[in-house]
Amino acid sequence: MDLLRFITAGSVDDGKSTLIGRLLFDSKSILSDQLQAIRRQSRKDSALEIDLALLTDGLRAEREQGITIDVAYKYFSTTKRKFIIADAPGHIQYTRNMVTGASTANLALILIDARNGIVEQTRRHSILASLLGIPHIVVCVNKMDLVDFSEDRFYEIVNRYQAIAGKLGLNDVYYVPVSARLGDHIVDRSVHMPWFTGKPLLPYLEDLPLSSDINLEIARMPVQYVIRPQSGDLHDYRGYAGKIISGSFHQGEAVRIFPGGEETTISSIETFDGVLDQAFAPQSVIMHLTGDLGVGRGDLIVPRDQPVHFGQDIQATLCWMDTAPLKEGDRLLLQHNSSRIRCSIREIPYLIDVGSLEHLPAKGPIGLNEIFCATLHTAQPMAWDRYRDNRANGGFILIDEHSNLTVGAGMIQ
Repeated sequence: MDLLRFITAGSVDDGKSTLIGRLLFDSKSILSDQLQAIRRQSRKDSALEIDLALLTDGLRAEREQGITIDVAYKYFSTTKRKFIIADAPGHIQYTRNMVTGASTANLALILIDARNGIVEQTRRHSILASLLGIPHIVVCVNKMDLVDFSEDRFYEIVNRYQAIAGKLGLNDVYYVPVSARLGDHIVDRSVHMPWFTGKPLLPYLEDLPLSSDINLEIARMPVQYVIRPQSGDLHDYRGYAGKIISGSFHQGEAVRIFPGGEETTISSIETFDGVLDQAFAPQSVIMHLTGDLGVGRGDLIVPRDQPVHFGQDIQATLCWMDTAPLKEGDRLLLQHNSSRIRCSIREIPYLIDVGSLEHLPAKGPIGLNEIFCATLHTAQPMAWDRYRDNRANGGFILIDEHSNLTVGAGMIQ
């Protein structure tokens, strides 16, 4: 059974948490004790019905304010597929949380309030989805019950969003009219909107093909751990454990190891289930290489006949996630797959206006939630791919070396 990771995004009060609660409730993915707790909390708030948003708004501050602050992750499954949902905040000041939740998502589920239509946060989250290379978009026009389930209003919003999607290069976009509060078109078809002939939300998510999301053309495996038991019966055993993040490798294939550039061949590939002739992303494997090599954690295994970018100067689009401002010359740690190296900010040529996608001159330090372009210089050479060519090997995070906290996320241009 495969796994679909998706993030919900949209403006404040568009109903993201309620929609997730409805998905869990109607798909019978709520434990009985959770349901009882929600019923008690709903009565405390004098609600006339179960407040499904309480399933994801777990922080006390969120419940008191009625908003989502942190990224709430929920796990559920149906007979067809497993799901991980990231419920992202809607407020502009929590843009960094949305970026965190979207970094590994297969799909972005963008909610639009049918009464308000497309607003600034709709455009902001759509731009972030485009920048992060999320391959699938579902636009849920929510609260259709508050516009009398109007077909005209739904297609008016669809037409306006199609213009935005075209500008951003969002190619796979699905539109569905829903009422998260009442459950219309969430799991089952709605009797109130017979004019909509598409699939309800959950059946669409269950049937969405994901095989094309994995890059099978560009093969990359970062080494996570070197296995050397050095026991009596495994005295000469040396295996390089890691997850194939893209592409495939086969026994006997000629490969290069970065950053050293050594060339060797794959003598065998092991998994928990035994030896394989060929392994594909996203399998976790132990790779055995010929020769006595100095391979360690953070090294990247690449087929010898495949090109890869290699060097110390990287241009990237970044989202800054720290309250302390960033300026040219600052030094940070760059985490790229299993490799962590020091880097410095060489240049910040421009900011990106998330409302218009315009490039604006960077006239001072970068503030929290700002999206910008920067040139970074790493302390040692590293191998990477452009994010648009290979998402798995083209993203990184920036870490403050004093606090060890993530302060930025980047996509290599």
